[in-house]
Amino acid sequence: MIGSDERNSTTQEVADELRRRSAFVMVSHVKPDGDTLGAGLALGIALKRLGKRVAYFQQDPVPRNLRFLPDTSFVSREVPADFPPDALYVFCDMSDYTRAGEFLPKIDRANMLDIDHHLGNSHFGAFNFVIPSECSTGTVVVHLLRELGVEIDREIATCLLTTIMTDTGGFMHSNTTPEVLELSAELIRAGADKEEITEEIFANKRVAATRLLGRVIDEMTFAHDGRYCYSFVDDRMLAETRADGEDTEDVVNVLRSQEYVEVAALFKDIEGELRVSLRSNGRVNVQAAAKRLGGGGHFRASGLTYHGSLKDAFAAVESALVAEGL
Repeated sequence: MIGSDERNSTTQEVADELRRRSAFVMVSHVKPDGDTLGAGLALGIALKRLGKRVAYFQQDPVPRNLRFLPDTSFVSREVPADFPPDALYVFCDMSDYTRAGEFLPKIDRANMLDIDHHLGNSHFGAFNFVIPSECSTGTVVVHLLRELGVEIDREIATCLLTTIMTDTGGFMHSNTTPEVLELSAELIRAGADKEEITEEIFANKRVAATRLLGRVIDEMTFAHDGRYCYSFVDDRMLAETRADGEDTEDVVNVLRSQEYVEVAALFKDIEGELRVSLRSNGRVNVQAAAKRLGGGGHFRASGLTYHGSLKDAFAAVESALVAEGL
């Protein structure tokens, strides 16, 4: 039942708070993807339809493949100076508010709404609307839109379908349930352009990204009788292929798709930060493995930031995966 957790707000409680407030800041996490941004845009556009004032905070620029989404031209690292002090900050798709980055202004907990679908969510807000059974944060937002009585028009539908297609891997992952497909059909009927979303997110790859993928494949290492595949990206590889951090998206899924591989890891040692993306075929819980190293996510898809050398990261991640049954 939605809202059954004592720390979790009910659909009605959150909707009532959205009706009560006059101004909102939709917050995306660093290194934004289609779910964090699409969920915030969908709810932000809906609130504007209700006459509310809405701003969008995001520390990093909107990725190239998401600039087709409506309202992305309003996304900024700055919060308008004249916003009221009781503006509600709505954090989408993050288990802790620190995922929003260092440029987020100081906010009282009373002004935080946490909307998410991650298992390890810390319930950091005064209001928490977390439904781990949903395939994306965008589909969590759908519950609120229905409670608010907001019509899901073409713009909102486009944002919501983007969250679904991002987090289901274009309907390939196991979280693609009959309910997800039924909702997606509803969104397409409302005007969401599935072909455009597919083209922008999955098909419109830069040549630099393809060259980088080749380098990552060259560095693939297999272990545990081929069940574990890992590789890495560093600044030198980006410079040599003229790629950037955005071009590393979905690379880990290529590693996971190799024959006999059950778990894959991509180590991204870029600009002084070492981030690790983990993917599983479902036998090994990579969310639990990531949690051992301070990260989190989902059973089949998780990530973490490692503080140390690349060599040490290789060993630490492998040990965490072994502890979870690799």
